[in-house]
Amino acid sequence: MSVKLKKCEHADLKQLQAISIETFNDTFKDQNSPENMKAYLERAFQEQQLEKELANLDSAFYFIYYEEEIAGYLKVNVNEAQSERMGDDSLEVERIYVRHQYQGKGLGKYLMNKAIEEAVAQNKKSIWLGVWEKNDSAIGFYQKIGFVQTGAHSFYMGDEEQIDLIMTKTLA
Repeated sequence: MSVKLKKCEHADLKQLQAISIETFNDTFKDQNSPENMKAYLERAFQEQQLEKELANLDSAFYFIYYEEEIAGYLKVNVNEAQSERMGDDSLEVERIYVRHQYQGKGLGKYLMNKAIEEAVAQNKKSIWLGVWEKNDSAIGFYQKIGFVQTGAHSFYMGDEEQIDLIMTKTLA
């Protein structure tokens, strides 16, 4: 099994946009209306938005490759880039997605280990994320690797308010 990570750059914008749309759509299309999915995808993954995120020095994207193919990606945020004010001693995992055909190969854990490695390298005390309250498999994965629910916040899928659980892992 050949797995490698690559930090995304501006030149990766089109690939990042494509995998972002694909993985988000595959993960959530069956639980949301087509109208709300379309509205969210157009807002969250438009080129200008992704360019802004890629240029933010407090954010980083990583592609994970499996057998030379892009299998998923990770986005982490620190400081002001965090989507919630969790403090300067926290790192947020804002997005962690693995393409459907590569799931079950340990790539999610590989990406999460990269996020933890980044947090430790930046002397962060905790790592956190938001996960949709109805995404039982993701919640189970996060609990299995040491995350606990510490709160909740609203997430808008188009015009529908949904609840994301905030889950946190304290780093040693």
